[in-house]
Amino acid sequence: MEAVDRAFAAALYTEGDAALDTGASLLAAAPDTDAELALRGREFVRRAWDRGWQPADVVRIVRRDLDEPHVRILSGLIRDELGRYERLPARWQGQLDELPDEAWRADRFSYATAVLELYRLLLALPAIEPAGPAPGAGVLGPPVHGEPKMLGRIRALLAKAEATGFPEEAEALSAKAQELMARHSVDEALLAGRGPGDEVPGACRIGVDAPYETAKAILLDAVASANHCRAVWNAELGFSTVVGFEADLEAVELLYTSLLVQGTAAMTKAEAAQRAGGRKRTKTFRQSFLLAYAGRLGDLLAATARDVEAEFGSSLLPVLATRAVAVAGRAEEMFPRTVSTRVRGVFDESGWRDGRAAADRAHRASPQPRELRPPAHP
Repeated sequence: MEAVDRAFAAALYTEGDAALDTGASLLAAAPDTDAELALRGREFVRRAWDRGWQPADVVRIVRRDLDEPHVRILSGLIRDELGRYERLPARWQGQLDELPDEAWRADRFSYATAVLELYRLLLALPAIEPAGPAPGAGVLGPPVHGEPKMLGRIRALLAKAEATGFPEEAEALSAKAQELMARHSVDEALLAGRGPGDEVPGACRIGVDAPYETAKAILLDAVASANHCRAVWNAELGFSTVVGFEADLEAVELLYTSLLVQGTAAMTKAEAAQRAGGRKRTKTFRQSFLLAYAGRLGDLLAATARDVEAEFGSSLLPVLATRAVAVAGRAEEMFPRTVSTRVRGVFDESGWRDGRAAADRAHRASPQPRELRPPAHP
């Protein structure tokens, strides 16, 4: 439609608010363009899938760079586009279910402005490593059959750990959840080892948001390593890609989210105590706290995993080794060129000490991160 073409030419390929206002004015003056505008939007969404993006990835970056109205417009486009397919790739239905339901209502000029801002961002999305097939790309992986009972138990334990106001109770609940995760991973590995061996590693992306994103990426790397996965952080786009077998990926998502919630709550409480004592270095305290929390949890998580695996004896080692080789190969295939980053030192000893103590309370197990190395004790 001519009005849409003129608006796009004015606003999408030219920087600046003036260009945006011109395009929005053209659309606002042509109410019969709505259907065509939505059709073009769905095309932009399809292009994002072709570049390796998934619904949650696009929503995350729109929420980071724009506002909630843009997320609602995007959600409508995603629902309409994915509604064309009888079956979605694994994990996509869950991402679809998490989209906001409410449409955004505004005057025509405001709505057109938001649409053009959103389309500008969608056009600028770079190509990224696919974490799985896109809709309509042939093989979509096995159907999703719901959550195993073990993961349901783990989820419930972690929810209780996040909700309790008693550190000792949170510690006990998190410890039990981490032990169950390790046992669940071993059970899945042994079961796969008895089968035909056709399961292959997959991948998922997990948001790593500012502030203190380096510490959060280290924490995610520690959780991934403890669960036989590999994590690669894309700092610019604000996410890490975790590579591993499906049961382990689910455990990583659960545990990372819970430990981050618990760590943030512990940090806020410790910071309040510091400020009550007259200290005001909030930023350095928080950075030190979270880096120490992530590094210490790496050690604790690894210890729990080793303890559980030791119970199964040497018969487990070949199975884990085979799966580790498969995960490493898949990660190197997806990311042939990665850069290790040494984290700069931190400067608040109180934050470091409190962060390690919070990690001890939150609980056990995982080796030092592979892509990021936490600094030594200040």
